[in-house]
Amino acid sequence: MNSRNLRILWSFILMFAIVGVHDVDAQRKKRKKKKGKTEQVAPKPKPKPKKKTIASLTKSSKKIEGLFTIYQDTVTGALKMLVKKDQLDKDYIYFSQIADGVTEAGHFRGSYQNSAIFQIRKYFNKIDFVAPNTNFYFDKNNAISKASEANTSEGIVASGKILMADDKKGEYLIDANGLFLSETFTRIKGPRFPGTSPFAFSLGRFDKNKSKVNEIKNYPKNTNVKTEYVYSNPGVLNGGSNAIADGRNVSIKVFHTLMHMPEDGYETRMDDPKVGYFLTQTNDMTSTGTVNYRDMIHRWRLVKKDPNAAISEPVTPITWWIENTTPMEWRETIKEGVLAWNEAFEKAGFRNAMVVKVQPDDADWDAGDVRYNVLRWTSSPNPPFGGYGPSFVNPKTGEILGADIMLEYVHFTNRVFYDRLLNDAAANMKIGLETDEELEIQKFKSKNEHMFCSMGHVMHENMMLGNTVLQATGASDLDMETLKREGMKSLIMHEVGHTLGLNHNMKASQLFSPAQLADANFIKGKALTGSVMDYAGINITNDRSKQGQYYDMAVGPYDVWAIQFGYTPFKGKAERNALLARSTEPELIFGNDADDMRSPGKAIDPRVMIGDLSNDQITYSVNRFELVNTMLKNLKGQFAKKGETYEDLRRAYYTLMGQSATAAGVVSRIIGGVYVDRSTYGQEGGTQPYTPVSLEDQKRAFNTLKKYVFAPNAFSAPKDLYNYLARQRRGYNFFGGPEDPKIHAQVLGYQTGVLAHIMHPNTLQRLNDSELYGNKYKLSSFMTDLNNAMFKPDVYGSINSFRQNLQVAYVKRLISMVTGRTAGRFIPAAQSMAAYNLKNIRTWVSNGTGNVSTKAHKAHLKTMIDNAMKEIK
Repeated sequence: MNSRNLRILWSFILMFAIVGVHDVDAQRKKRKKKKGKTEQVAPKPKPKPKKKTIASLTKSSKKIEGLFTIYQDTVTGALKMLVKKDQLDKDYIYFSQIADGVTEAGHFRGSYQNSAIFQIRKYFNKIDFVAPNTNFYFDKNNAISKASEANTSEGIVASGKILMADDKKGEYLIDANGLFLSETFTRIKGPRFPGTSPFAFSLGRFDKNKSKVNEIKNYPKNTNVKTEYVYSNPGVLNGGSNAIADGRNVSIKVFHTLMHMPEDGYETRMDDPKVGYFLTQTNDMTSTGTVNYRDMIHRWRLVKKDPNAAISEPVTPITWWIENTTPMEWRETIKEGVLAWNEAFEKAGFRNAMVVKVQPDDADWDAGDVRYNVLRWTSSPNPPFGGYGPSFVNPKTGEILGADIMLEYVHFTNRVFYDRLLNDAAANMKIGLETDEELEIQKFKSKNEHMFCSMGHVMHENMMLGNTVLQATGASDLDMETLKREGMKSLIMHEVGHTLGLNHNMKASQLFSPAQLADANFIKGKALTGSVMDYAGINITNDRSKQGQYYDMAVGPYDVWAIQFGYTPFKGKAERNALLARSTEPELIFGNDADDMRSPGKAIDPRVMIGDLSNDQITYSVNRFELVNTMLKNLKGQFAKKGETYEDLRRAYYTLMGQSATAAGVVSRIIGGVYVDRSTYGQEGGTQPYTPVSLEDQKRAFNTLKKYVFAPNAFSAPKDLYNYLARQRRGYNFFGGPEDPKIHAQVLGYQTGVLAHIMHPNTLQRLNDSELYGNKYKLSSFMTDLNNAMFKPDVYGSINSFRQNLQVAYVKRLISMVTGRTAGRFIPAAQSMAAYNLKNIRTWVSNGTGNVSTKAHKAHLKTMIDNAMKEIK
């Protein structure tokens, strides 16, 4: 075979091979396809998705076990919470407090928020956090209790989808970010009221991207989460004080605590209006009485170790920890102030009820842990208080579960907050009164005022007065130290009293006479008042050789009696009623913040007042006026020191003048005052509920005001003193306005503070009404006396600039009574006297006497009155 034929043969063989293979492959596929009709070839199986579980959803999280187990993602910080089936539909307690904040926002370190009951309920694939309504009580034995939920609303605080459930274990995993990184549980940013200036400080919107969880601590009966809430406002107009680094981004740190309900066995104790305890108020909806109050007092669970002993140690004492931030030199004094209450508890049957310990420097807990009651210290840029003693309770029973006491270092200083003093004075100069809308806003704002205590501010002012007097009289360092220690012990006793459940007793300062308070031997070691829960003035004697103690050095007789009421394990109602029957004893009188008269037109009993001392408020106040006037004469020589600025002199001047203003406020409340007796009908020693202040005392009070507040020389100081009231310059701190002392505005603020009360519609209405039940100081007589005091002393001569300011302010108030926007709040009789007084004033200012300034002033008043009379017609 030649080569050509050979190549052709190989070509055929190769072609056959290719076609054959292809055909064989096609046949094989065809057979497989045919065979597949009865014998399917399974595709390669895909891996099954792993079933989601609680473990898989929390794989990247740190598990923090406790009452409610918390999972925190180690990458994002996000929170998840585990709820167990046996935790559903049970009562728990939520409580929050501010870990750190800023006073501008009304939230500051240690301030307590409200505690509340909550339940966790499952609704299909959701978990709800529900706050039941605990304001009402139904006797379960009464059939009407079956309708206990009628026309009331509970609060669904939060609701979220269950992320994963483990039915075998009875566990549900939920997203917890929405619970803690929001204002779901507690509201921090308050409402903005109508009329609020756009330049007022305000928190921005809640920024969930910047807000975070700082710390989680979990225990078998508590779950504690510390969060940092950030409020952002890029267009902020008021960035706040120097305490705020950046007003566009403000942080408020909040402790959230979820608590197990306390064990059974606590004895709920009901309130009596003759004693002052903080309350959980409920209404008995099955009662048929005129009032259906069922109010539970706040108190600790104290149980005797030996129930049969007259005096026994408690099973669990009330233990206080002195925070390790406390200055070493004050720890012993603070301890004394706490343990002073053991005297009262012994009378209630308990020995060593109060125990004090010191927090170690290496302690692994802080004051945010609700298991510890802590005496804490801060030195804030803008101190919101000098002392503050809050507690929180089981809302179902009133049992106190925890407490802290916050103390500000400012208590020891001589720093005067001039802006606060001047703002208070400026507020008194407002001519108009509140509209109905403004009154409602005030009610809203004051709803929880009882939670805060101003005793520290009062004590700070008292301390500055004491320092000023002692410094001016050359007191020794030992005397100055005594003043401070007495003040600290008194403040501690007051704030501890709050944490025991006691509210204020502003009536307690009536215990001793001015003569007794000036007897050093008589008062030594005693309480100067019936209760350390008062806001009493400092005991300063005008005769410095007679000076005794300055403050309460023991709890008062009312304090002992009140603790007996709250904590004695009574054997029956008879024993309780016998104790309450003592309420008519003079040293046990009581009146709290709801009754006090610190604000113009508020309340009616002048004895329920702050800044006073003794059972003769007029004499006490006159002594204070005289002390101030005497000291002003030599003030410059005593407080202006070579080589130093004039801040000490300025501080002494404002301190003294502020004390005169306080004394004026105390005296003014006696006019139109009505003494209140809370005793029950027929109670031994009781009197009628309302007794107007005697004509003699009201006239004494008015003449005191006439001499020390309204007279041409009232609030006067040596003229060369004004030249030296200079503030120390610091950078650009005078940029906001001229630095000169505003003497006229300051004095007018003090004077109009008195006018604000004695010309208040409530005071004038009470003067008129109380004529029907014993008041002898008639409305017409008072308003005539006031008119004469304002004009008669200088009607025919020249009128100094202070009196000119006062007369203009007074006339404006008279005009506002008959033509102003709040004229409708005044009774017709008061309006008639206002118009009558205006006509008399017009006559007096028409005589044309006096210097040029006086003539211009009189012409001004005449024009004001003429224009007002046109409106009246």
